[in-house]
Amino acid sequence: MKLILLQDVKSHGKKGDIIEVSQGYARNLLVKKMAVEANAKNLNDLKLQNKNEEKVAQENLDHAKALAASLEDKSVTVKIKAGEGGRTFGSVSTKEIAQAAKEQLGLALDKKKMQLEEPIRSLGVTEVPIKLHSKVTATLRVKVVEN
Repeated sequence: MKLILLQDVKSHGKKGDIIEVSQGYARNLLVKKMAVEANAKNLNDLKLQNKNEEKVAQENLDHAKALAASLEDKSVTVKIKAGEGGRTFGSVSTKEIAQAAKEQLGLALDKKKMQLEEPIRSLGVTEVPIKLHSKVTATLRVKVVEN
């Protein structure tokens, strides 16, 4: 019997896959609402759903590319307390960078998407990569100045 999976089923397939299983196993999947029968209506619904998901994914990619392009020429200034010789007290983390971006640029950037290996502990300009999408990574310049 042919079924369309509504959720991932171990050792049979992922959501949206069309599988061929025995009558008894099909009955179990149908009762548990893990699959629906692969008739013409359900196959058409699956096709429409896949087209919609592709469209949404493309829109997200386009939005991420546009945001990356707008970030390329912008920078954020973060103030930190410093002592003699430019030694800083503390460091600048992704949380502070995200907060500064929101205040100065009006952009809500997720601190978890910033790929900063370790907090910034020196004055000057640092380029911080931000993963906006699985295929798009932007760079934001962060100026650390003395308070």
